[in-house]
Amino acid sequence: MTRDSQREWCVVDLLKTTAEYFASKEVDEPRLGAEMLLSHLFGETRLWLYLNHNRPVSGHELEAFRESCRQRLDGRPVQYITGEQYFYGRPFTVDERVLIPRPETELLVEHAAGLLSAGRDSHPEGECRVLDIGTGSGCIAVTLAALLPFLTLSAIDRSSQALDVARANAARHGMLSRMDFLEADLFDPDLASRFSGLFDMIVSNPPYICETEWEVLQPEVRRFEPKEALVTPGGIASYQAICRAAPAMLKPEGLLCLEIHADGASKVCALMESEKFREISVAKDYAGFDRIVSGRMGV
Repeated sequence: MTRDSQREWCVVDLLKTTAEYFASKEVDEPRLGAEMLLSHLFGETRLWLYLNHNRPVSGHELEAFRESCRQRLDGRPVQYITGEQYFYGRPFTVDERVLIPRPETELLVEHAAGLLSAGRDSHPEGECRVLDIGTGSGCIAVTLAALLPFLTLSAIDRSSQALDVARANAARHGMLSRMDFLEADLFDPDLASRFSGLFDMIVSNPPYICETEWEVLQPEVRRFEPKEALVTPGGIASYQAICRAAPAMLKPEGLLCLEIHADGASKVCALMESEKFREISVAKDYAGFDRIVSGRMGV
């Protein structure tokens, strides 16, 4: 956005000019990015911008907005600039310590919640416990807690910094009393013994990008998002570790629910079959790609 110290700006003009400038610099989703940055500046919704399109922008506000735009032009994701990403209709705090939640992961929550609700209808009594492996921002675990009041959840991550973000998000949404957060690595051979037979479900969106694919991802992903939350050896190692550990951590008839790479369904299904899971199913995302694999522990 070019600097014009003499011009008086209003919301609609600033939004239009910024979106056009972002587009000229080939910034992804220029209009949406401009809306998110400007609504964050005012602490309002994007709809508010259009309802207040003639509101003047002060010099102080304009300089703060320009600083946000400079960060965006440098490639920093909008969500890290604003410190927030909406997930399943709820705002989550995010920064460079955690992966930015993706819309596809909402399908994992939806699928897991459906399985848990169906199980609750069959067995309405007793505790229902869920483990979220690689919780990151905590968006999966916190959202499940908010959707299903009968759950208690454990969330693990190998990053203590990510766990700090997840705890803050649990507190933000009033779910902290029903959750615990533990530093643990899914590749730890002692992981299963730490949680033996505790859970009705394990849910995870683990790293599933291989190193060669990482090298061709968008520059803003490679520069700003935590690589360890995305990349795993061969693109499959995380699933191998989870499927090996899950049988010991699940109760009889317990469920495993995983988000997968779009071309990973056959490999993950085979891993689950090798560990004696049954009722294995694959769900597609809205683009028609395989996205969720789930199965039930055999007895």
